[in-house]
Amino acid sequence: MPVPSSDFKKALKRLPESDKEALLLRAVRRDAELYETFRFELLADVTLGQVQEETADRIHELFTVAVSGRLLNRSLVKALRASVQEAARARRITKNKQLEIDLLVYILRQAIDNYSGQFDSVYDGFFNATARLAARLPALILKSLHEDLWVEYKPELDEVLRQLHGRSKSHHLKFELPWQFQIPE
Repeated sequence: MPVPSSDFKKALKRLPESDKEALLLRAVRRDAELYETFRFELLADVTLGQVQEETADRIHELFTVAVSGRLLNRSLVKALRASVQEAARARRITKNKQLEIDLLVYILRQAIDNYSGQFDSVYDGFFNATARLAARLPALILKSLHEDLWVEYKPELDEVLRQLHGRSKSHHLKFELPWQFQIPE
């Protein structure tokens, strides 16, 4: 990401208001994420809950519409990756780390509730991607959220980890999958 120089800032301050407005409108037309960020910051009717709901709808759509065909395992991996990117995008728009974590938990729930049958497939890409997300999430929670919030995620994560460990593929992972969400004392 380029850092604006002092000359750039001075030139921007000298621009008339109408030129600044035109420049801003042109920028948000080209960059959807920039538009969403300004929309969230400038419009009072766009709330954190609304951004979460819109992102959850896009994630749900990724798992239902984009997942099809004879290469189901591969399309599930793509949907999972795209969903994680949507969660990161929502965090960048709102600057809210808890929103990203809530959406990542939602992604895990989507994968386990709707596609756990694919965990037993000959192809292990979807199981590995789901397990990797589940293994990464506890560290992200401990790093990003206040310790008072850690307890809220423990039952959900413990259940996800239990279900993943219930599959035979969990013994062949190339990374450590925790048995439960360990909250430090």
